[in-house]
Amino acid sequence: MTPTITTTEISGAPGMPVLMVGPSLGTAVEALWCPVAAHLPGLHVIGWDLPGHGHSPAPENTYSIASLARAITQAVERTTHGQPVHYAGVSVSGAVGLQLLLDDPAALRTATLLCTGARIGDPDEWRTRARIVSSDGTAVLLPNARARWFSSAFAKHHPATVQTVLDNLPHVDRAGYAATCLALADFDQRSRLPEITLPVLAIAGADDIVTPPSHLKLISERVRYGRYAEIPDAAHLAPLEQPAKVASLIATHLGRLPRAV
Repeated sequence: MTPTITTTEISGAPGMPVLMVGPSLGTAVEALWCPVAAHLPGLHVIGWDLPGHGHSPAPENTYSIASLARAITQAVERTTHGQPVHYAGVSVSGAVGLQLLLDDPAALRTATLLCTGARIGDPDEWRTRARIVSSDGTAVLLPNARARWFSSAFAKHHPATVQTVLDNLPHVDRAGYAATCLALADFDQRSRLPEITLPVLAIAGADDIVTPPSHLKLISERVRYGRYAEIPDAAHLAPLEQPAKVASLIATHLGRLPRAV
């Protein structure tokens, strides 16, 4: 079953090339991508939220990464009005991007995959987390979230931003969070990476302990047209921690096409 997701206009306007962006698990897309979009004036940046996160309704059923990719295809058809579409996703939305590159590459021109992997984490740990969150809610995740999401330098110098993101976590719907955990438990596309033929930029946060740089190097090395970049002083939420650098890398990636976008 294809889950319902809500898209949000972040910047730009219809008629511009589209950058479709997605969030990390436990976050809302606007919080991560508004700072990046401010540095990309030539693009129509459209965000999507995971079920039960941000503006998207809570799910009625479980879902897979493949069904989330189908939801993105539908969102592209609904919102982009025939403009060229580029994709950027963080963590789980990066996994969705990989699935989209495999299942519907004609929908995109490029993909930028940040702080993600062709497999993320351990399946049993995801299933355990899904059970805990289903029982106790997402607030139970707060004690470990700061260290998993943010570099120590960013947490030290931007405490208000960090706290705003953490304060949102208890408001994430437990069913949506748990369903996404189960989807990640079943996701492993390492063997299919050579099938991906669109240009892919894989960006790692140098301090990311959730999806370390080796995950992104693997993607860049195995897809046909892959490039790798690593951002210092960034952990798992690189777009929030280093928005100008992320925007510059995306702009350069798009600029390598025969036509700028």
